[in-house]
Amino acid sequence: MAEFPVDGVVDAHVHLMPDRLMRAIREALTDAAGWTFDHPTDRESMEATLAAAGVDRYVALPYAHRPGVAADLNAWVCERAAESERAIPFATVHAGDGDVGGIVERAVERGARGLKFQLPVQGFAADDPRLDPAYEVAASRDIPVLLHAGTAPMFEDDPNVGVERFRSFLESFPELRVCAAHMGTYQVEAFLELARHNESVFLDTTFAMSAVASEYMAFDPSSISDETLVDLSDSIMYGSDYPNIPYPYEAERAHLLGRDLPADVQRGIFARTSRRFLGDPVGDW
Repeated sequence: MAEFPVDGVVDAHVHLMPDRLMRAIREALTDAAGWTFDHPTDRESMEATLAAAGVDRYVALPYAHRPGVAADLNAWVCERAAESERAIPFATVHAGDGDVGGIVERAVERGARGLKFQLPVQGFAADDPRLDPAYEVAASRDIPVLLHAGTAPMFEDDPNVGVERFRSFLESFPELRVCAAHMGTYQVEAFLELARHNESVFLDTTFAMSAVASEYMAFDPSSISDETLVDLSDSIMYGSDYPNIPYPYEAERAHLLGRDLPADVQRGIFARTSRRFLGDPVGDW
């Protein structure tokens, strides 16, 4: 089994949610893509797997699939993270909630370190003006935002995703640190270009850079060159989508670890860049 070449590895894209919600998400993915899932969903078992793989910390991501559930979900995630030495809790909110800014503010007071939106599932775009109060709290509290903003794996006709909606959001909130998950697939080059010219734009490797990406999402990770990873190692961070991946955790990192990347680039992708995204470049947690 390939080992991470650096210490202090952060998995910047892990889902931690109540069992009932996780089951519903998995059933939806099975129906839509035919994927099946074997990984455990309770915090203790998840952390045991991550620790055995060499992961030191992970970003715990929820998302609210409908209005009215975000506040309780955020509280649950923050409570589970308070029991853990590894979890870094994020919060979520739905654009249809009645007190978008207040929900986010209360989550931050509970310990949330960022915001997560699964835009195509939640049914709104990054530049939806109803989200402005959430972004304003994020800006005032200096916390980052992680978005499923790309069209993969099954959202190419969805009007809520794509680089144009992402650009529109950036124009309104240029001060926010924001990550486009999954390398922005399938509009990778456009999202890479945004990261090249904006130090507040990040990408995570989740799913897109796995050894089995071609099989599960029709994307070839080798299409992203070593030169690109070197040039943008301060903007690209490792993530996995664990535990909602239909393959072993080993496959998530095998492709990246198989590349002949310089040691400093590996430190960036697997450890340092996520700390910069979180607003903690020295990693003093």
